[in-house]
Amino acid sequence: MIADGEQVRRALKGCTAKRLPLEGMRPAAVLIPLFFKNQSPHLLFTRRSDDLEHHSGEISFPGGMVEPEDQDLSVTALRETEEEMGIAPEDVQLLGELDDFVSIHGYRVTPFVGIYSWPYPYRVATEEIAEILEVPLGHFLNPDIHRKEDWRHKGRTYPIHFYRYENQDIWGLTAAILRQFIKRITTA
Repeated sequence: MIADGEQVRRALKGCTAKRLPLEGMRPAAVLIPLFFKNQSPHLLFTRRSDDLEHHSGEISFPGGMVEPEDQDLSVTALRETEEEMGIAPEDVQLLGELDDFVSIHGYRVTPFVGIYSWPYPYRVATEEIAEILEVPLGHFLNPDIHRKEDWRHKGRTYPIHFYRYENQDIWGLTAAILRQFIKRITTA
């Protein structure tokens, strides 16, 4: 298990993140928020409001689309995290990034890993976020909480990963990003 942010930085630095061409996709970015609670690494997730038009009720990392004023994708991830959770960009130390992911909705999503100090005075955007989840990283190392299903979309079959946490599923793009993050930090 990871002991500190520097260990995560070294693990991520050991793998070059794969970038995908935009090719008609819209750029987006997410932050994988890491913090240590009682010396134990945790990840921050949000459960989206049930009133939202897209992805309502789903568990995700903070993030969203690139805005014209964003200088780069890391700024997008940090800006969205501040908008959703109230975590100021200057309070997050970026540790690295993962491969680009393609969403079924036409986004090319670039995940960044960042660490911040806990406890943090979150300012949650309640119109967008229904719940925050602070999940011990070690929870995801239990193989019993993971499953994979093959789903068909637009004539193709895709593997969809699921992680169970309490009475909720973390699935889809968020689970795929989480899976890669776990592999990167546990095989380094």
